[in-house]
Amino acid sequence: MNRLKNMAIYIGIFWATSFFFPAPARGQSDQELFQEAKIMIFDNEWENAQEKLEELLEEYPESPLYSQALFYLGRTLENQKGEEKEAIDVFKKYVLRRDSSTVLIPEAETSIINLAFALYEKGRTSYLKEIKTRLYRPDEVVRYYAAIRLSYVKDKEEASHAIPVLKEILEEGRDQELKDMARIALLRIDPDYFQEYEEKRDERRLMLLKFRVVSKKTGAETFSISIPWALADLALANIPEDAKADLRNEGYDLDRILKEVVQGGRIIEISTTDAVIKIWIE
Repeated sequence: MNRLKNMAIYIGIFWATSFFFPAPARGQSDQELFQEAKIMIFDNEWENAQEKLEELLEEYPESPLYSQALFYLGRTLENQKGEEKEAIDVFKKYVLRRDSSTVLIPEAETSIINLAFALYEKGRTSYLKEIKTRLYRPDEVVRYYAAIRLSYVKDKEEASHAIPVLKEILEEGRDQELKDMARIALLRIDPDYFQEYEEKRDERRLMLLKFRVVSKKTGAETFSISIPWALADLALANIPEDAKADLRNEGYDLDRILKEVVQGGRIIEISTTDAVIKIWIE
């Protein structure tokens, strides 16, 4: 009897404690957390999405979704007032990761530029370095965006750091709308410099781009042509990228060669098996 009585007591205690202290609920998987966060982001529920992503990053540091979660955490912070600094820090961590997406990196970089500019406008001028640093990125989308954004800075000395990239857009850019934006940005920074640049540009367009082909066997000129630079610039800008790639495979970078011709003012010679090609500007 005593034994049965004791068992009843133990069962009663177990039942009571399980009632008041239920077993912990099963935690969500990294997939579940990520999917919920994305839905919340779609609905602009930034704070709720932030909680889900932070939980994923804390609970699943080895998750294959970690890098994506870090990017989207930056996006949630970017859309909350007063979180600019934290958003920049998160995006910078994302960019440095080896498994970051080549598609999302430019988005993260442009977000950093926008956030840094917002902080600059609030008086935190030290954040201009985040924009100036991105003037030297290999990705031209990031580089060009940084230059145009920097042109809005009121301190003209700081804004002038964008001039070399703006000139690059004007000289090498393929998109006319982008080139127009670069012109306006250059004018915004320094109207006198803009005027001087445009005058030099007009002078250059009056020059002739000359091609001469000389036979190695006979030494005779087999082909020659002179094209007004205004037309040559247009024609060269529309050479298909695959044709330029074929030349690069032969060891010749057409963009680099023409840049040397224009800026260096010297004759460029390209040697092939049968001939020597000479290119210069007069």
